[in-house]
Amino acid sequence: MLTGTVKYVGPEGSWGFISRDDKQPKVFLHISEVQKAGVDEIEKGQRWSFDMKEGRDGRMVATNLEFLGYAS
Repeated sequence: MLTGTVKYVGPEGSWGFISRDDKQPKVFLHISEVQKAGVDEIEKGQRWSFDMKEGRDGRMVATNLEFLGYAS
């Protein structure tokens, strides 16, 4: 699994982007995947482990999330 930190959250809080620890391109994050992992909202500084899949629009999205806590 990959790991990274939420660096941006959209205005409604229903989506964001994870900055990957391996310095590869950021990954789109949707609230539905976050809620599947048992977390209610996306917040800057959240740390996640995740897999990636291709989304409907062709960009890579985070899936199979596991919450790791918050960046220090």
